[in-house]
Amino acid sequence: MKVLVTGATGNVGSLLVPELIQRGADVRILTRKEPNRDTVPKKVEVAVGDLLDPESVTRAMEGIDKLFLLNAVGQSELMEALIGLGIARRAGVKHVTYLSVFKADTMRDAPHMAAKLAVENSIRHSGIPFTFLRPNGYMQSEAQIIKPVIMGMGIYPMPIGDEGLSMVDIRDIAEAAAISLTQEGHEGQTYDLVGPTVVSGPTAAALWSKLLGKPIKYAGHDMDRWEAQARGQMPSWLIFDLRAMFEGFYSEGFTATAVQIARLTKLLGRAPRSYEAFATQAASEWKS
Repeated sequence: MKVLVTGATGNVGSLLVPELIQRGADVRILTRKEPNRDTVPKKVEVAVGDLLDPESVTRAMEGIDKLFLLNAVGQSELMEALIGLGIARRAGVKHVTYLSVFKADTMRDAPHMAAKLAVENSIRHSGIPFTFLRPNGYMQSEAQIIKPVIMGMGIYPMPIGDEGLSMVDIRDIAEAAAISLTQEGHEGQTYDLVGPTVVSGPTAAALWSKLLGKPIKYAGHDMDRWEAQARGQMPSWLIFDLRAMFEGFYSEGFTATAVQIARLTKLLGRAPRSYEAFATQAASEWKS
């Protein structure tokens, strides 16, 4: 069985590749430029191309049995996904695991979330067997953003509100994806990828205070203030997208149910990793 992995050099994809190899799959990755071969397992085939370049995608799909489809948040996200899906259908790919987003069917105001729901609908109508993975917020991605602000200013800056999120560890995302691509019984399934605990703005600040041994304050969730601070740090379209996402956290809720946690536990064969465990490790590394 040969699997094509898109987004293979990113946070999730780079962890998925060794998980697939460990489970006996042959792996080809689609990457925009030739990677440093020291960072890619020797068994991995490299296809240089771009999801916006159908000819390069067609070459990458040759001889592929299954596809892991991941599109980074961007203005061309929907186009990239539909090109990848369309060529997968032409190539006779037998299964697609698509990395969507938690509550994709209700969080419709944030453009990147609406795009993922559109892709889900297209996959359903494509006739290709599929698995949808719907991850909550990524622990590791959050840490990249908050580290300089927490360490330098003593502020937890993410405007996630008082209700909070059930953030997921990207290692659990990679493992769930590998399972869906290498084991039977996951066709037509949608899995919510979540952490076992809820993290709100105030509880996150309190946890980081405890772990770092210094006071950390929650910046609050005044979205006008957040948007003003974000200007100049990211493009305006992304600010709009992220603001709609954060506001959706408050209106729709982004916490996991006991049923969702139990279902992920069954899929992984163990409990999902907690935010507390991740933060404990991260704080130790940051302090050193």
